[in-house]
Amino acid sequence: MRKLKNEELNRLDVEAFKQADKTPVVIVLDNIRSLNNIGSVFRTSDAFLIEKIFLCGITARPPHKDIRKTALGATESVDWAYEENTVKLVEALKADGYTVLAIEQAENAVMLNALEIDADKKYALVFGNEVKGVSQEVVNASHNVVEIPQYGTKHSLNISVSVGVVVWDLWSKLNALKA
Repeated sequence: MRKLKNEELNRLDVEAFKQADKTPVVIVLDNIRSLNNIGSVFRTSDAFLIEKIFLCGITARPPHKDIRKTALGATESVDWAYEENTVKLVEALKADGYTVLAIEQAENAVMLNALEIDADKKYALVFGNEVKGVSQEVVNASHNVVEIPQYGTKHSLNISVSVGVVVWDLWSKLNALKA
Protein backbone atom coordinates (compact mmCIF):
# COMPACT_ATOMS: atom_id res chain seq x y z
CA MET A 1 0.00 0.00 0.00
CA ARG A 2 1.20 3.48 -0.88
CA LYS A 3 0.07 6.59 0.95
CA LEU A 4 -1.70 9.04 -1.32
CA LYS A 5 -0.31 12.52 -1.92
CA ASN A 6 -2.60 15.48 -1.25
CA GLU A 7 -2.98 16.18 -4.96
CA GLU A 8 -4.25 12.61 -5.46
CA LEU A 9 -7.14 13.05 -3.01
CA ASN A 10 -9.32 14.99 -5.49
CA ARG A 11 -10.62 17.41 -2.85
CA LEU A 12 -12.87 20.34 -3.73
CA ASP A 13 -11.43 23.82 -3.93
CA VAL A 14 -13.19 26.55 -1.91
CA GLU A 15 -15.39 27.66 -4.81
CA ALA A 16 -16.48 24.11 -5.61
CA PHE A 17 -17.18 23.54 -1.90
CA LYS A 18 -19.42 26.61 -1.82
CA GLN A 19 -21.37 25.28 -4.83
CA ALA A 20 -21.62 21.67 -3.61
CA ASP A 21 -24.80 20.17 -2.19
CA LYS A 22 -24.47 20.31 1.58
CA THR A 23 -25.35 17.86 4.30
CA PRO A 24 -28.61 19.17 5.83
CA VAL A 25 -26.90 19.96 9.14
CA VAL A 26 -25.83 23.15 10.89
CA ILE A 27 -23.64 23.24 13.96
CA VAL A 28 -24.27 25.58 16.88
CA LEU A 29 -21.38 26.25 19.26
CA ASP A 30 -22.75 27.44 22.62
CA ASN A 31 -20.04 29.42 24.46
CA ILE A 32 -16.96 27.46 23.38
CA ARG A 33 -13.75 28.73 25.05
CA SER A 34 -11.00 26.97 23.11
CA LEU A 35 -9.97 28.53 19.82
CA ASN A 36 -8.33 25.25 18.82
CA ASN A 37 -11.65 23.44 19.34
CA ILE A 38 -13.41 26.03 17.19
CA GLY A 39 -10.86 25.54 14.41
CA SER A 40 -11.27 21.77 14.63
CA VAL A 41 -15.04 22.12 14.29
CA PHE A 42 -14.52 24.13 11.10
CA ARG A 43 -12.25 21.43 9.72
CA THR A 44 -14.70 18.63 10.52
CA SER A 45 -17.54 20.69 9.03
CA ASP A 46 -15.56 21.08 5.83
CA ALA A 47 -14.89 17.33 5.67
CA PHE A 48 -18.61 16.48 5.81
CA LEU A 49 -20.05 19.39 3.78
CA ILE A 50 -21.89 20.95 6.73
CA GLU A 51 -24.19 23.85 5.74
CA LYS A 52 -23.10 26.37 8.35
CA ILE A 53 -21.59 26.92 11.79
CA PHE A 54 -23.16 29.33 14.27
CA LEU A 55 -20.75 30.76 16.83
CA CYS A 56 -22.64 31.92 19.93
CA GLY A 57 -21.94 33.85 23.11
CA ILE A 58 -18.26 33.88 24.07
CA THR A 59 -17.28 31.65 21.13
CA ALA A 60 -14.47 33.39 19.24
CA ARG A 61 -14.80 34.20 15.55
CA PRO A 62 -12.42 34.06 12.61
CA PRO A 63 -10.01 35.44 11.73
CA HIS A 64 -7.84 34.41 14.65
CA LYS A 65 -4.47 32.68 14.45
CA ASP A 66 -5.43 29.93 16.92
CA ILE A 67 -8.62 29.12 15.00
CA ARG A 68 -6.73 29.23 11.71
CA LYS A 69 -4.04 26.89 13.14
CA THR A 70 -6.48 23.97 13.47
CA ALA A 71 -9.01 24.95 10.79
CA LEU A 72 -6.35 24.77 8.04
CA GLY A 73 -8.37 27.03 5.74
CA ALA A 74 -11.84 25.66 6.54
CA THR A 75 -12.94 29.09 7.80
CA GLU A 76 -12.83 30.11 4.13
CA SER A 77 -14.95 27.20 2.87
CA VAL A 78 -17.57 26.66 5.60
CA ASP A 79 -20.23 29.36 6.01
CA TRP A 80 -20.50 30.76 9.51
CA ALA A 81 -22.26 33.47 11.45
CA TYR A 82 -22.11 34.91 14.93
CA GLU A 83 -25.22 35.02 17.13
CA GLU A 84 -24.93 36.39 20.63
CA ASN A 85 -27.93 34.58 22.12
CA THR A 86 -28.02 30.81 21.60
CA VAL A 87 -31.64 30.41 22.76
CA LYS A 88 -32.85 33.01 20.24
CA LEU A 89 -30.86 31.26 17.52
CA VAL A 90 -32.36 27.88 18.45
CA GLU A 91 -35.86 29.35 18.27
CA ALA A 92 -35.08 30.85 14.84
CA LEU A 93 -33.68 27.54 13.58
CA LYS A 94 -36.80 25.72 14.78
CA ALA A 95 -38.97 28.30 12.99
CA ASP A 96 -36.89 27.63 9.86
CA GLY A 97 -37.71 23.91 10.02
CA TYR A 98 -34.60 22.53 11.70
CA THR A 99 -34.83 19.71 14.21
CA VAL A 100 -32.63 20.97 17.04
CA LEU A 101 -30.61 18.36 18.92
CA ALA A 102 -28.58 19.37 21.96
CA ILE A 103 -25.59 17.07 22.40
CA GLU A 104 -25.54 16.62 26.15
CA GLN A 105 -26.01 14.20 29.02
CA ALA A 106 -29.57 14.60 30.29
CA GLU A 107 -32.52 12.67 31.61
CA ASN A 108 -34.26 10.77 28.82
CA ALA A 109 -31.55 11.61 26.29
CA VAL A 110 -31.50 9.50 23.13
CA MET A 111 -28.25 7.57 22.77
CA LEU A 112 -26.50 8.51 19.54
CA ASN A 113 -26.38 4.92 18.32
CA ALA A 114 -30.19 4.70 18.77
CA LEU A 115 -30.93 8.05 17.09
CA GLU A 116 -33.18 7.65 14.08
CA ILE A 117 -32.72 10.14 11.27
CA ASP A 118 -35.22 11.31 8.67
CA ALA A 119 -33.69 12.07 5.26
CA ASP A 120 -36.35 14.74 4.67
CA LYS A 121 -35.40 16.78 7.74
CA LYS A 122 -32.61 19.22 8.40
CA TYR A 123 -30.78 19.19 11.70
CA ALA A 124 -29.14 21.70 14.03
CA LEU A 125 -26.61 20.15 16.41
CA VAL A 126 -25.83 22.17 19.53
CA PHE A 127 -22.52 21.61 21.31
CA GLY A 128 -21.73 23.30 24.61
CA ASN A 129 -19.01 24.84 26.68
CA GLU A 130 -16.04 22.65 27.57
CA VAL A 131 -16.83 22.83 31.32
CA LYS A 132 -20.55 23.56 31.62
CA GLY A 133 -21.84 21.87 28.45
CA VAL A 134 -24.96 23.07 26.65
CA SER A 135 -26.82 25.54 28.87
CA GLN A 136 -30.05 24.31 30.46
CA GLU A 137 -31.99 27.06 28.66
CA VAL A 138 -30.74 25.77 25.32
CA VAL A 139 -31.49 22.17 26.31
CA ASN A 140 -35.04 23.27 27.20
CA ALA A 141 -35.44 25.02 23.83
CA SER A 142 -34.18 22.02 21.81
CA HIS A 143 -36.40 19.35 20.28
CA ASN A 144 -34.37 16.58 21.86
CA VAL A 145 -31.11 15.73 23.61
CA VAL A 146 -28.65 13.23 22.17
CA GLU A 147 -25.96 11.60 24.27
CA ILE A 148 -22.78 9.99 23.00
CA PRO A 149 -22.47 6.59 24.73
CA GLN A 150 -19.30 6.29 26.78
CA TYR A 151 -18.03 3.25 28.61
CA GLY A 152 -14.84 4.33 30.40
CA THR A 153 -14.15 6.33 33.53
CA LYS A 154 -14.41 9.85 32.08
CA HIS A 155 -17.63 11.84 31.99
CA SER A 156 -17.19 13.60 28.67
CA LEU A 157 -15.29 13.95 25.41
CA ASN A 158 -13.48 16.99 24.07
CA ILE A 159 -15.86 19.25 22.13
CA SER A 160 -14.02 18.77 18.85
CA VAL A 161 -14.08 14.98 19.30
CA SER A 162 -17.80 15.12 20.12
CA VAL A 163 -18.48 17.08 16.94
CA GLY A 164 -16.54 14.53 14.90
CA VAL A 165 -18.37 11.57 16.42
CA VAL A 166 -21.86 13.06 16.04
CA VAL A 167 -21.34 14.53 12.57
CA TRP A 168 -19.89 11.25 11.29
CA ASP A 169 -22.84 9.34 12.74
CA LEU A 170 -25.47 11.65 11.19
CA TRP A 171 -23.60 11.83 7.87
CA SER A 172 -23.39 8.04 7.73
CA LYS A 173 -27.06 7.59 8.57
CA LEU A 174 -28.18 10.23 6.05
CA ASN A 175 -26.08 8.67 3.29
CA ALA A 176 -27.38 5.18 4.11
CA LEU A 177 -30.93 6.52 3.65
CA LYS A 178 -29.99 7.91 0.22
CA ALA A 179 -28.63 4.53 -0.95
